[in-house]
Amino acid sequence: MGSGLEVNEKSPTKKQANRKNFVKEASPAKTAHDWRKYSNREVLESDGISPVEVEFYDDGTVTFFWRAHTLTVLFVMIAALIYVAIFEPVISDTQYNTKRGLVACVVVFILLVVTVTPNGPFRRPHPALWRFTFSLSIVYELVLIFVLFQTADDARKLLKHFDSKLGEPLAERSYGGSCIIYDETVPENPWHNVIDKFDAFVPTHFFGWWLKTLILRDWWLCTIISIMFEILEYTLEHQLPNFSECWWDHWIMDALLCNGLGIIIGIQTLKYFSMKTYYWRGLWNIPSYRGKLKRMIAQFGPYNWIQFEWRPLSSLGRWCATLGIMFIFLLTELNTFYLKFVLWVPPDHWLNLVRLFLVLLWGAVALRETFQYFDDPDCENFGRQSWVILSIVITEFLIVARFDWETITKPLPRHVVLFWSIFFLLLVTWTVFRFFIARDLQKNADRWLEEQRRRLLWLRAKSIELGIYSPETNDRLESPNLVHQDEANHLESTTENQPRLSPVSTKPKKRRVTKAD
Repeated sequence: MGSGLEVNEKSPTKKQANRKNFVKEASPAKTAHDWRKYSNREVLESDGISPVEVEFYDDGTVTFFWRAHTLTVLFVMIAALIYVAIFEPVISDTQYNTKRGLVACVVVFILLVVTVTPNGPFRRPHPALWRFTFSLSIVYELVLIFVLFQTADDARKLLKHFDSKLGEPLAERSYGGSCIIYDETVPENPWHNVIDKFDAFVPTHFFGWWLKTLILRDWWLCTIISIMFEILEYTLEHQLPNFSECWWDHWIMDALLCNGLGIIIGIQTLKYFSMKTYYWRGLWNIPSYRGKLKRMIAQFGPYNWIQFEWRPLSSLGRWCATLGIMFIFLLTELNTFYLKFVLWVPPDHWLNLVRLFLVLLWGAVALRETFQYFDDPDCENFGRQSWVILSIVITEFLIVARFDWETITKPLPRHVVLFWSIFFLLLVTWTVFRFFIARDLQKNADRWLEEQRRRLLWLRAKSIELGIYSPETNDRLESPNLVHQDEANHLESTTENQPRLSPVSTKPKKRRVTKAD
């Protein structure tokens, strides 16, 4: 510590007091992340505590782009409305005016959300970006609710407003067929079955799971979800033809190569972010051009880092919550395939890519909020983005169920029913054993250990009272069975020059206690 902190040792400075309180309060019991330290950063930094001590620092520089421009946005919006109302000529086209009116309503709503709503958990590259994505999630949910009240044909016709080529029946492609890896019957191209599977969805799978790993931040969770989705494709291939794939397409190309490599690279990226020091300074406070360039690139990375430790086995609530997260994740993946099937959207259409990208952004915020809701003792409210994306996933499934009930209710094959029956039976059985039976066994074991600990303490106390145990020479007994042996050794050491006593005479209850004892 510097000399400025040692001026008066009896009366600590404000910085010392804050550091002392921080050490005492910064680690709430049984939480994966130090949430009090996270919430107290601004107080610590304002009192001059070193950024190395908190592994984070922000000099608080607020430039033009980080200020709230509420009046500016209001002025621009009103000016645009005045132009439309006074200077723009009136067009007598009902369909054109309806579209423009709906777009104007959406734009005003997005401006309102971006301008007045509070910041979310993410701040990079800019909090306004995440407020914008939050507003888009609300708009998307409203559109889904509107579509839910339409018929399937009308919903498909609505998509023509985005692309006139939409609304036409799709020719589903089956990835099954011949599963021969090396086809000797085609000598000019014996690997044609494998080459045909390398389409645009291979890099999509890889980058998708790399990004999914960044938002889940857990290897086990990502791996289980990846495997479970391949099993779901086996389960539902009688409903959707493009779920029918060769075994090596399922487990080698998808699960092992695309998904597995994406998860591995995602884990390495997580390690980099977790070891990085987050030291933020204003761009104009950095003297070198190289430092300015690095600061500009870092703007597109995380503002700080929180490692997710879901700890599903810590309690029954965390176990059920983890199962719920995996269920919603898998349902979101299935909605992608079923929505394009019932709404006749081609797999490579830009609407699918936009939806996947937005769901990924919404999911990143939602999982961050969900983890804090489960882990932070002081967090009492479910996150707003978590609330919206949960409603989105459920509404998408309801649209699929309403528009194509016949497809999703096709009877499952007998072997599939048998597999899932055994799976859920084992899952329920293990859950009951782990959180009820094993918990009681653990309580009994803890109770027995506590009883043994108290027995040791009392044996030690009685031995001291009888003068056969010295705390200065042996202040801890390892086992109750060693008590009598220690007593015998003590008596032998005090009576070296005296005749040996019988084993009975070495017992504490047979020894005569004098006043000196």
